[in-house]
Amino acid sequence: MRKKIKALVLLIAITLLVIVVSNYSIESYASDKTFSAVSDIKKNKVGLVLGTSKLLQNGRTNLYFTYRIEATVALYKEDKIDFVLVSGDNSTKLYDEPTDFKEELVKRGIPEDRIFLDYAGFRTLDSVIRAKEIFGQEEITIISQEFHNERAIYLAGKNDIEAVGFNARDVSRRYGLKVQLREYLARTKVFLDILFGVEPKFLGEKIEIK
Repeated sequence: MRKKIKALVLLIAITLLVIVVSNYSIESYASDKTFSAVSDIKKNKVGLVLGTSKLLQNGRTNLYFTYRIEATVALYKEDKIDFVLVSGDNSTKLYDEPTDFKEELVKRGIPEDRIFLDYAGFRTLDSVIRAKEIFGQEEITIISQEFHNERAIYLAGKNDIEAVGFNARDVSRRYGLKVQLREYLARTKVFLDILFGVEPKFLGEKIEIK
């Protein structure tokens, strides 16, 4: 019994250590690569918006979605990006993150021909790697909340993509508690993905952004 308890304690300690190291490594790598003011960020040809659902399960608008839309529009209107690449989940006919983003961005004044959609951005890893392998971008501005940008920038660096992040407005801790807790696990999984050479679920034909 004691051996089992010791083994369990050791497993928990190792897990916590991996989580702490993963979080620290990602934050350190991205420490000077995310920006909250439009005036501070450099211009890139393409802004990669990381997808999320438009609505919550209770039917209310998802603030993560709203704030990413606002951040993207701000960058475009200040001429910090020329094109928008929306990468999200379109795993079923009834769930289409990229199209939801596109419709809202067009309503906010971004021309339709300036928006490209990546329907196979099932995970952040997929979105980042596909931006390079499918859409040909080796230098990009990632648009999401800061915690998400940090992880995406780390993945970008590991795949030879020069990325900066523009931080969309964040939500309150209470509103985003589940997402914040899940982020610790997601950051740990980044290192497992890199270790085992995990690739996007789909690649496919190249699409030129012009």
